[in-house]
Amino acid sequence: MCGIAGAVSFIEDMREDMKVYENMQRAMLRRGPDQRGIVLFREAALIHTRLAVIDINGGRQPMTFTSDGCSYTIIYNGELYNTNELRRELSDEFEFSTSSDTEVVLKSFIKWGEACVDRFNGIFAFSVYDESHHRVFLARDRIGVKPFFYYRTKNSLLFASEIPVLLEHPAVPHEIDERSAAELILTAPGRTPGCGVIKGIEELKPGWCGFYNADGLSLREYWRLTAYELNETFEQTVEHVRELLLDSIRRQLVSDVPVCTFLSGGLDSSLISSVAASEMKKQGRILDTFSVDYKDNDKYFQKSHFQPNSDPEYIRCMADYLGTNHHWTIVDTAQLVPALYEATEARGLPGMADVDASLLIFCREIKKYGTVALSGECADELFGGYPWFRDKDIRMTDGFPWAQSTAYRKRFLNNYYSERIDAEEYIHSAYRETADYAMKLPTDSALEYRMREMTQLNFTWFMQTLLDRKDRMSMYSGLEVRVPFCDYRIAEYLYNVKWEYKDWQGREKGLLREAMKEWLREEVLWRKKSPYPKTHNPAFLEAVTERLKERTSDGGSVLTELVKRDELEKLLRHEEHVQWYGQLMNLPQTIAFFIQLDKWLRLYNISLK
Repeated sequence: MCGIAGAVSFIEDMREDMKVYENMQRAMLRRGPDQRGIVLFREAALIHTRLAVIDINGGRQPMTFTSDGCSYTIIYNGELYNTNELRRELSDEFEFSTSSDTEVVLKSFIKWGEACVDRFNGIFAFSVYDESHHRVFLARDRIGVKPFFYYRTKNSLLFASEIPVLLEHPAVPHEIDERSAAELILTAPGRTPGCGVIKGIEELKPGWCGFYNADGLSLREYWRLTAYELNETFEQTVEHVRELLLDSIRRQLVSDVPVCTFLSGGLDSSLISSVAASEMKKQGRILDTFSVDYKDNDKYFQKSHFQPNSDPEYIRCMADYLGTNHHWTIVDTAQLVPALYEATEARGLPGMADVDASLLIFCREIKKYGTVALSGECADELFGGYPWFRDKDIRMTDGFPWAQSTAYRKRFLNNYYSERIDAEEYIHSAYRETADYAMKLPTDSALEYRMREMTQLNFTWFMQTLLDRKDRMSMYSGLEVRVPFCDYRIAEYLYNVKWEYKDWQGREKGLLREAMKEWLREEVLWRKKSPYPKTHNPAFLEAVTERLKERTSDGGSVLTELVKRDELEKLLRHEEHVQWYGQLMNLPQTIAFFIQLDKWLRLYNISLK
């Protein structure tokens, strides 16, 4: 995994801004602490920082190759899980000087052009400068595991793995407009696909690619969730799911550096850890597994509809069952509050409060032991694991099921923005556009029709928020996290599996449980879903309340130019307990979110329109 950035123009000379490019590179060193490189051409500056995972010595970037008199240079962030198959297919035409997937991606583009992305199984964001044809190719993986942002000026295109890297370029304004305000207050920590929040910054959407040349930027969608008739029995579906998941996990264990797994005691991370432990045992090795908890959470934990039990007993159960080298990270409030600021810098935006901050601390500890970890994100979106998939009232209600707080959120918008933004329309139109985008079949029942919409909504919005979080918090510590459930083959297949199969025996992710029952202990296999752990310690609420009070008492705070001071004061009096974002963000996290928003505005010197 790496950091990439670039500047391209077919009018201006890109070789004249080396200092700017060095600043951009410095801003993403955490994504790639092992190696760095900058290559300048008249038309393009290509910038790279590398986290070395495959072919430590041979995978240096930017990487250039000349074929038939034409020169091609790539900067690449990602992992290709079908590298060996593609290398064999290309070997009749090319010789390979490294074992890196970077070389395979570059030569795939040389052979197949933009159609190369159709052949890739992996997570990636990359750019190839085709010097001879005066163009740059841009691509992002199908599901959006790896980030890609860009900014267009009159005569150039700037792009980078992260928003703060673009902000290092003098052409990019540090300004938010009305849409930015809507994103920050009405959708955050979610983000409208394609939107980079900062005025003028855009996102290359998952499953999109294209070219930038003298005529401008031309992008196209090369992949989406597609509906088709699937006529398999439940037994056939179980076998199909098992084969796909086992293949995905095994492919993602390939690395030239140590691999470990997250272990939360839930279904998803437990089964990934189980398969990984089995594969390592064949090689005479023991898997390292990692878990996070909070100091005194056993004392303060409160059961809820979303979190019926805590994780530690299930974690110990699985670690003992698998015989792993298990490691605990115990987070205290004294660590958690300062980490809110680091997490804001890592995400490049205000995010998921303590849920981000604890993951940042957790990833930093894992990095002490290894460079690559496997995690269980995205199973819930694909297998229908969240409560709102199964609650008949919630799933039939218009609007994002995890964010039914628009009326509450809009109260925070300062008068300038509240007068110019129709909050309900902004959210509803985003919701409706995504739901309508979901591909359906004429033969779909009313239930299947709606469940396709629910899958698309979660896939496009909620899942992207979690993938943003996992990428930024892990890469901030130079840790690569792979997500086996994000194999596009699994997503394509599950989109067409009947809801009654996914809901087997009336249990969330019943199909997944049945498919992988041989890999887990019974008590973990049938454990009710529990989300990523958050602190229940009242000391956290007290601490964030005091921090935000300090900031709002500062008359020079930009925060109160965006947010109404009286609403912040009401929030600080703890008068209401409204869920800000699904089961993950309640009163303490909402206060912490505004601390992060204030930090973000100051850190990047953001001005308001």
